[in-house]
Amino acid sequence: MLDKVVIANRGEIALRILRACHALGIRTVAVHSTVDRNLKHVAMADESVCIGPAPSSESYLNMASIIAAAEVTDAQAIHPGYGFLSENADFAERVEQSGFVFIGPRAETIRLMGDKVEAIRAMKDAGVPCVPGSGGPLGDDNAANIKIAREIGYPIIVKAAGGGGGRGMRVVHTEAHLNAAIQTTKSEAKAAFGNDMVYMEKFLENPRHVEIQVLADGQGNAIHLGERDCSMQRRHQKVVEEAPAPGITPEQRAQIGKVCVEACIRIGYRGAGTFEFLYENGRFYFIEMNTRIQVEHPVTELVTGIDLVREQLMIAAGRKLSIKQEDVVLEGHAIECRINAEDPETFMPCPGPINHFHAPGGPGVRVDSHIYEGYRVPPNYDSMIGKLIVHGPDRETAIARMRVALSEMVVDGIKTNIPLQQRILSDAGFQQGGMNIHYLEKRLKEQKEKTIAIV
Repeated sequence: MLDKVVIANRGEIALRILRACHALGIRTVAVHSTVDRNLKHVAMADESVCIGPAPSSESYLNMASIIAAAEVTDAQAIHPGYGFLSENADFAERVEQSGFVFIGPRAETIRLMGDKVEAIRAMKDAGVPCVPGSGGPLGDDNAANIKIAREIGYPIIVKAAGGGGGRGMRVVHTEAHLNAAIQTTKSEAKAAFGNDMVYMEKFLENPRHVEIQVLADGQGNAIHLGERDCSMQRRHQKVVEEAPAPGITPEQRAQIGKVCVEACIRIGYRGAGTFEFLYENGRFYFIEMNTRIQVEHPVTELVTGIDLVREQLMIAAGRKLSIKQEDVVLEGHAIECRINAEDPETFMPCPGPINHFHAPGGPGVRVDSHIYEGYRVPPNYDSMIGKLIVHGPDRETAIARMRVALSEMVVDGIKTNIPLQQRILSDAGFQQGGMNIHYLEKRLKEQKEKTIAIV
């Protein structure tokens, strides 16, 4: 087993990793920026190292400082969590070259999956169903690009090969707008990702976002842990996630899960990962693979009883996967609401001091959060301050428990999106289940227009 791990992250995921380490008897090193010295996990860690000022570019994205922290504390491994450097192949490579264990996939795997064009090629070769598309990067030949788009059929979507998180994409409905869309996306991709390569796919108009959680040990063993539905999104960012996905049959789960497992073995995957799909008319279409732990991993943990972060640590220590596919049984239903420090109407971030905090409780309620009374939410990072997760024997019970938990949760001093989450949980479409990725934004737009009309 690993002896000491550097937690190269902040907030709730850093605390989550720390707890998993301590449960295994692994000592921890918390690295933090100057503004994060009062984070809960920093106080709870065995050691802490300040790695720079508040801007993430000078702290949590500073590879040299994080590796230096591992060196001065005699740590063995570095856990990147999610975000920041978690899917940076160069960082994974530098960690391993420096003699430490990177708790995640190998650098070449991260690099492969980070290039969306190459990832799609690899998945097609592995038999994973993909969205019809260009099959490679688009060139500067406008006539050739028009021909590809005609073969795919409009609407199409132009995507940056190095993009992610909803950035670097543009929907095109007519041929007249194709060339301009390609050139604009290439320019934006170059500026945002340092890579102007773009590709083209069929734009699915009413899909759901369904993803498959996998674990693999890099030694030829892999399993899937069922699916999550992450279709409640705003501006391509997930707001509510649940497992299992409404309407997915055991047969569909087994079939797509088997395909993902075989792909993991084929590419030599190591660690926890997620295959993200668009799901429409009973069919799955691969869009990307996240080579890290996901924000929404708790819903999978609650329906399977498997600690995903613990498994990451065990795999990183060189252990073979101890869980077999037949050991994975889905029980009940789980829902996660992301709690953000933001105005629930305008969605503007609302940093500041938390004067009073009360976490909800009761059967099946879990709160993953780093906040406490007196904590000051800094303006420098993502606005998520925690995750509220519930589990019940069925979806209806889980929804009821989440509504009660949201009503109990108190975060005074700053604005949060709890009122938005309450509206979502009370929405007839959400309660029905199986809504597409555009549903939430459409409902928010309708509500805004109704409010303006009343005023």
